[in-house]
Amino acid sequence: MFKNALQNLNQPAAKTLKAAEDESRLTILSPYDRSVVDSLPYHCAEDADAALDRAVALYNNRDQWIPAHERMAILTRLATLVEQAGESFAELIAREGGKPLMTSRIEVERAVFGLRHAASQIPAIMGSGAFAPDITPLGVGKHFEMRYEPIGPIVAICAFNHPLNLVVHQVAPAIAVGAPVLLKPDLRTPLTALKFAELAREAGLPEGWFSVMICRNDVSEALACDPRTAFMSFIGSAKVGWHLRSKIAAGTRCALEHGGTSPAIILPYADHDAAIPSLLRGGMTHAGQVCTSVQRIYVPWAEAGQFARKLGEAAEKLKLGNPLRDDTDVGPLITPQQVQRVHATVQDAIGGGAK
Repeated sequence: MFKNALQNLNQPAAKTLKAAEDESRLTILSPYDRSVVDSLPYHCAEDADAALDRAVALYNNRDQWIPAHERMAILTRLATLVEQAGESFAELIAREGGKPLMTSRIEVERAVFGLRHAASQIPAIMGSGAFAPDITPLGVGKHFEMRYEPIGPIVAICAFNHPLNLVVHQVAPAIAVGAPVLLKPDLRTPLTALKFAELAREAGLPEGWFSVMICRNDVSEALACDPRTAFMSFIGSAKVGWHLRSKIAAGTRCALEHGGTSPAIILPYADHDAAIPSLLRGGMTHAGQVCTSVQRIYVPWAEAGQFARKLGEAAEKLKLGNPLRDDTDVGPLITPQQVQRVHATVQDAIGGGAK
């Protein structure tokens, strides 16, 4: 079934699969200086099929389901392990993703909170309820019980900009409800996800309940669209997300997170000096590569010139450079292609009369 789905993808995807046979390893490059951080073997279509098969088998055998108290303990232990490995996670995020250390540390803190929060919600999300349906005559004397159960195998496709926290957002809820999950991290930042998976096993998560798939896009698309996938979670561009949404199997549910457009509005009575630091932080964190970043600012026309000058002066004080330095405010964009895209956008604006 999986192979049929793969064969039914369009021609460019088929060419990509052939490239995977010729180039069997993924090279992870530092966004800062393009040095090699690591090299990993790709998972092929057969690997992905086997991982999904294993997830389906775990889900179908109720004797293998992990009891709620064990899931709570696993997530709690995992939070502690991630917290203890906080500095090594922060350095890895900075090295492979280019996010400055000070911001990477905040990401680790948020991930720890997310794991503990997921553990705390298990009693509520896995509860049951009983009710008597006597609102109609046919319901008199009858009794119903409602119980929540895991939906089935989950395929999660992740973005690069928060390589730990977004993994937690997708994987921790799956562990909490007891659903096996296959994660395809962004191929520019896969090392953080692999390290997280190692700690999940150390925390006691049994084999097969969480698998990291280092695969090309055609293989991850086939995973997402396979009829055995019960839920597809996607974080990334709207173009790719809606494409996958249009192709998933009938009955597969999905959640798409595509980011936002995030304007800020400066009202006439606002204190500019107080607003600028938070706007600058909101717009320049991780070089603006955040889905909730401040992407445009509206200011009353009479104040716009002065406000822009103040914002520019504050931006000039930010320290750009090596994300592994403690004093770096803004690191690199994720790839040279993104640098070219931003440069083209700036030039287009200048060509249109922007100052």
